[in-house]
Amino acid sequence: MEEEEEEEVVVEASLDGLPSALVATIMTKLDIASICSLASTSSALRSCARHILSFLPSFHLLDVAPSAHFLRPLLPPNPYLTALKLDCARLDDSAIAFLLKPSLHHLSLHNCADFSGRLLSEIGTRCSDLRSLYLGSVAENRGRAIHISDLEELLSGCSHLEALILMFDVSLFLRHNFARVWASASEKLTSLEIGYISSVTVTELLSPNLGAHLPSNPVQPSILPSIQKLCLNVDYITDAMIGTISKGLVLLIHLDLQDAPLIEPRITFDLTNAGLQQINQLGRLKHLSLVRSQEFLITYFRRVNDLGLLLMADKCANLESICLGGFCRVTDTGFKTILHSCSRLYKLKAIGTLPRLKILLLDGSDITDAGLLYLRSSVISSLYALSLRGCKRLTDKCITALFNGCCVLELRELDLSNLPNLSDNGVLLLAKSRIPFFELRMRQCPLIGDTAVMALASMLVDDARHGSSLRLLDLYNCGGITPLAFRWLKKPYFPRLKWLGVTGNVNRDMVDALARSRPFLHVACHGEELGADPYDTSDGLYTHDYDDVDEFEQWLLEADIDSDYEEVGDAENNDEMVV
Repeated sequence: MEEEEEEEVVVEASLDGLPSALVATIMTKLDIASICSLASTSSALRSCARHILSFLPSFHLLDVAPSAHFLRPLLPPNPYLTALKLDCARLDDSAIAFLLKPSLHHLSLHNCADFSGRLLSEIGTRCSDLRSLYLGSVAENRGRAIHISDLEELLSGCSHLEALILMFDVSLFLRHNFARVWASASEKLTSLEIGYISSVTVTELLSPNLGAHLPSNPVQPSILPSIQKLCLNVDYITDAMIGTISKGLVLLIHLDLQDAPLIEPRITFDLTNAGLQQINQLGRLKHLSLVRSQEFLITYFRRVNDLGLLLMADKCANLESICLGGFCRVTDTGFKTILHSCSRLYKLKAIGTLPRLKILLLDGSDITDAGLLYLRSSVISSLYALSLRGCKRLTDKCITALFNGCCVLELRELDLSNLPNLSDNGVLLLAKSRIPFFELRMRQCPLIGDTAVMALASMLVDDARHGSSLRLLDLYNCGGITPLAFRWLKKPYFPRLKWLGVTGNVNRDMVDALARSRPFLHVACHGEELGADPYDTSDGLYTHDYDDVDEFEQWLLEADIDSDYEEVGDAENNDEMVV
């Protein structure tokens, strides 16, 4: 013991003896969590960390949600801070004073549910040099609307804004003034993404005849003239909205629309073949995504068939990625038409291969196992993300159709949710393929059970670690999952897992104990969609070794990790006693 203590003293002394400039240079290469962990190891490093936090150009902390008490000393006055990304789940309006710096160019605030609309107006007042802004879940816990003046101050104050992401329900704003306020938005704004907005509001916002007081311009609209990327979650994707977007946003190259109907849409509030024909009239689109979510109602684009895709294909020459979800009347023929049209990019007479196609979303389509054979021969080798959610005609054979005989694939994200005929046997085939998936979604699959979890946990990839590549696994409401599966969700299995979806009522005590024992694992059990924000540009390859919980985690989480692992064991034992 005495020798170990002497070694620790020598190590600390050697660190204290390093030149402060050298230590500072090294620490500036680390992320915020690592800097704080180092600061807890010696007085010299603590002093150095305090110093470099006053001139760091970026501050990113999204893996944990710090309180204002812990965060305040980490954000001292810093005229060099240009980028700030935070999980604000434990913050409210009282944090505005030390969060918002006039030097900021990039601001990303997630989970702002306890903030009021004042956050928007203060950003417009304090952060006039912003280039990009992300705001998530603003005022969701407040139960009241955000005043339209808050949005107006944000848009008029941030005159250099190029990218704006409002990941919350903008119907909180008064609709009759909504379009007028956007007239003050930055003319440099090229990217706009909104968490929820009604299709009627979108049509009014982008309509060329918003009012006689606005000048008319047949070439460029007065509102949002420079938009190149538009991503919206709406109530209904309609022909009228598609037509307004196509005519109003003449520079658009990226269009991403998703709706979630509460009731079955009437023809005037739905997408038809005629609406598809209006897409990409100028031929500039490079990315197109049209998805009908089944979050509230099992519904599809029933008024679109193969003819609609044929009409749209005439304008698809420049498209690089296409995502289509909920097109239940589109068959293999329709998708072949799209693939043939996209192949013109590479001057191919037949499909052969599409080396640049990275994302393919076929949610809710009528594609069959045989149709997937066509995909394997044409696009599977280049795909990074493939979604087959709700393709109810698919069976376990779809795994063989996709991956049998394939060698090295780039595919890292696979969604097999809501496939009633996919069973553990299909997952065994998937594990046998040894594809190093990062994300695997299999929610709402009634035939998926414990065997699937065991197969994935035992799966070895390149570095020979069990289940090591998976960072997201969604098993919500899978019919065969029992408490036995939780034994395979502890270490050393799935060491890189950051997102897990399960059904909480399987065994609530085991779910809670697992969540506490793996603090960097986000466990969701209420059916919410999993994954870090798709619009976050921070390093998605960050992993954490759960064998070594550092001081920073203990500081923020104030939890005894060892006791939590005992709780998992106790929960298992209790469950066995019940059985």
